[in-house]
Amino acid sequence: MTPLPLPPVPEPFQLPFHYGALHHLGIDWLVAPGPVRDLLAKHHPDLSAAEFDGRALVSFNYQLYFAQYPFGGGVTQEIEYNIIAFPTTESDRIPQLTYAQYAQGWDQSKLLGIARIHVLCDNPYAISAGRALYAEPKYPGWFEVGLPSLNGPAGETWTVHGKAADTGPDDTLEKSETPLFSLTAALDDLATAPANNTPITGYGTCPDGRVLAGPMNVYQPYRWYDLNAPDHADRVRLTVHAPDSDLGRDIHALLADTPAAGAWTYQSPPVAAHNRPYYLPTSRPADQAASG
Repeated sequence: MTPLPLPPVPEPFQLPFHYGALHHLGIDWLVAPGPVRDLLAKHHPDLSAAEFDGRALVSFNYQLYFAQYPFGGGVTQEIEYNIIAFPTTESDRIPQLTYAQYAQGWDQSKLLGIARIHVLCDNPYAISAGRALYAEPKYPGWFEVGLPSLNGPAGETWTVHGKAADTGPDDTLEKSETPLFSLTAALDDLATAPANNTPITGYGTCPDGRVLAGPMNVYQPYRWYDLNAPDHADRVRLTVHAPDSDLGRDIHALLADTPAAGAWTYQSPPVAAHNRPYYLPTSRPADQAASG
């Protein structure tokens, strides 16, 4: 077999793309495989949907990330609506796994990857890069969020509201108040398992039909939450506000009222902390020091 050339990296982009910080929430649903196969065939005809005990797997994930460039820094938010899939020609290499095993990273072939169906992003530069480098179906959107943070109250609840947007002149983001979806994951007080699940292989299909596989490394384990128990059925709520949008139709087509099977999170550790100040002793009485 003749080796394939590497895909081009058009200007002004360069690879690999390095993340300065990443905050990542993923939600998984186990669903009937028939509708998943149909949707996957429309977007990625050379991929096959993975199955776990007879169920296909759909993921919906949110990312907040920082990147440092020569001119300064940039912050980007995006969501991906994905089907877990593999190259059809590699079907004899796919390990037989349960969902829990897959979610914790047992597939070290990394052929089980995310076939992107929709990607919404609030950074026009990142939209252009995703399309040009990875054949991502990426388009504008923006987000209002509530996240677990060391700079806020204790808790593990994630809330993401996605809204419509357009790309304006000079690659600016033009926000709309039209809501698209709302996602809440209440993960408080749940046990977690470390998930050695990267590199995550992301699949894209080019306009000429060629399939791209782009791996993403995360340098520490994810935290996986098993939501399979019936008493966890209300932990995750995904609401579609625009059912006639392409994203809305595809969410309803695959997920309907199916409860989430699992969640996974990653939050970059802090690299510095600005601590609480303290008073220095003064030779003046305290009341005079306070008055200046």
